[in-house]
Amino acid sequence: MSHSIPLTKESHEALQEELKRLIRVERPKVIQDIAEARAHGDLSENAEYDAAKNRQGFIEGRIQEINGKLARAYVVDLSNMKPDKVVFGCTVTLYDTSSEEEITYKIVGEDEADIKLSKISCTSPVGKALIGHKLDDSVKVSVPSGIKEYEIIDIKYE
Repeated sequence: MSHSIPLTKESHEALQEELKRLIRVERPKVIQDIAEARAHGDLSENAEYDAAKNRQGFIEGRIQEINGKLARAYVVDLSNMKPDKVVFGCTVTLYDTSSEEEITYKIVGEDEADIKLSKISCTSPVGKALIGHKLDDSVKVSVPSGIKEYEIIDIKYE
């Protein structure tokens, strides 16, 4: 589990902000909640205490998870590259030859992927197939519904 994790600049900043919030806001609040619940007396039948302890466990686990990701992360900087091929972090517009529709995806890391936001993982079938291809290339991708063919019509490094 010591492999590097590629992150976009936005994702790296979001993880740092979440870590700050967990350490500065959530952790002190849950400690206060535990103290208040403890003051109510018998801990064996105290639902507030149990809930606060569970929340504390979640917060501490998330802090460790984020610290681990940030320790292994490298931020992919596209600012000095010219947008001539599909790489991690780029935004690519595709023409689906079967449906005759255009779709746009941002190629991101596994943790950032969210199809509702048009962000696909670089390890997904479509993401893997697109990486390395250039403008106007035709790319065939094996997806659960069969073979899809896309034409790359635009590449942006944002």
